[in-house]
Amino acid sequence: MDALRIPMPAAAEETLDPADWTEVQALSHQVIDDAIDYLRDVRERPVWREMPTGVKATFDASLPHSATPLAEVYRQVAQNVMPYPMGNIHPRFWSWYMGSSNFTGALADFLAAVQGSNLGGGNHAAARLDSQVVNWCKEMMGFPASASGTLASGGSMANLIALTVARNVKAGVDVREDGIAALDKPLRFYGSDQLHSCHRKAMEALGLGNRALRRVATTADLRIDLAALKQAIAKDRAAGLRPACVIGTAGTVNTGAIDDLEALASLAAEEDLWFHVDGCIGALIAIAPENAYRVAGIEHADSVALDPHKWLHAPFEVGCALVRDAKAHHQAFAVTPEYLQATPRGLASADWLYEYGLQTTRGFRALKVWMALKEHGIEKFGRLIDQNIAQARYLSGLIEAYPELELVAPTSINIVCYRYRAEGLEDETLKALNVEIMLRLQEEGIAALSDTTVHGEHCLRVAINNHRTRREDLDLLVAETLRLGEELAGATAMAKGVAHEEATRDVRNQ
Repeated sequence: MDALRIPMPAAAEETLDPADWTEVQALSHQVIDDAIDYLRDVRERPVWREMPTGVKATFDASLPHSATPLAEVYRQVAQNVMPYPMGNIHPRFWSWYMGSSNFTGALADFLAAVQGSNLGGGNHAAARLDSQVVNWCKEMMGFPASASGTLASGGSMANLIALTVARNVKAGVDVREDGIAALDKPLRFYGSDQLHSCHRKAMEALGLGNRALRRVATTADLRIDLAALKQAIAKDRAAGLRPACVIGTAGTVNTGAIDDLEALASLAAEEDLWFHVDGCIGALIAIAPENAYRVAGIEHADSVALDPHKWLHAPFEVGCALVRDAKAHHQAFAVTPEYLQATPRGLASADWLYEYGLQTTRGFRALKVWMALKEHGIEKFGRLIDQNIAQARYLSGLIEAYPELELVAPTSINIVCYRYRAEGLEDETLKALNVEIMLRLQEEGIAALSDTTVHGEHCLRVAINNHRTRREDLDLLVAETLRLGEELAGATAMAKGVAHEEATRDVRNQ
């Protein structure tokens, strides 16, 4: 029996920390050196390139069961991942409205990960810095210090957070307790027909459904038609519905058009509607000295969504939702479970940041914004926004100088919509030709564009949201568009001629 009580030797305890910190330190220096080279030489690489079959196959490997030396792990990343990016940090990436990152922000992400803080809240430095960045965003938008806000993953989540508050405030019932089934009248939200698709997802996630979102027609300049908006609100009220919120767009995703925010603020006040601004494209124009007037009125909004990972060029991902009524914002999300009770001192003696959004676990997103703003100052970021808008005007001028090219929509801020045109080609053939131009530009590593349709017109879309872009890059884009367009139009005409000749021959032979 005594033998049974003899303690067995304990199993060796393990950790993820390296056995040799010196070896890891040397490798880490190599990683940093390689990262600096990667960004320094970004212009010399293709914007995008297809992965070879062998590289693609590496991502089908099965789950690793045993250890691989860290140096070998990094070698695989350097060989199979880093050479094949999406391309959005490249100066000629204009496909979608993203942002081009910055090295300081990358260092900040590394430091944030090393510190490892959870930004659900609490009494620690990362939480305080998170709140400071939100306060800076309020200042940029002209919001009062008493307003509220939270950092989120990006614009879609920021819009969802703001629209959740709008729904709850305008519901007329306790939605959190009783759900939307308790609504006495269905709610209606309004935005232009150029509204970002994330708003549909928000309506669905909020339980209101896609039909709750009224898409109002736009005028020739692609801004929301105020008269049509008033009519839609009146019609819904007469039908027994409850108009709740108007969504103004500060920069549409298709063309960058900015709604008349001053007029929308006045209309929302008259109609007793929540006024939300989706500013994920253009809200930060408010800090641009030459163009800030374009978003006048944003300071009157009840809520704003914006994206520091766009025109503040923070590495992905970081968005921000601002809400004028801090109490309403808190009431929309606050939950205090027994395991997160506040204490008079210690770690739980500060606010819980998770009570202002949907995530309890939150990453330390703020540091990359904070460090870059401290390094460069807000004035430089404002100048860079003006620079991108000026570059879009420059590109528009180049397009207008060539009869083979045409602008499909007015250039409002930094998004240019154009197409190559060739005489005698039907619309579908012309569309296919322009899509092929876009794909060839990508595959040849020259530039990355996207395409879209604006009021029924297909076009190529250039979103200049890149601090590395130079005017010579835009010169190259136009020259290559003309080259490819001429080649493809010629091939199309030749194929059409051959087909016509063969059809004629067949008729003669019958």
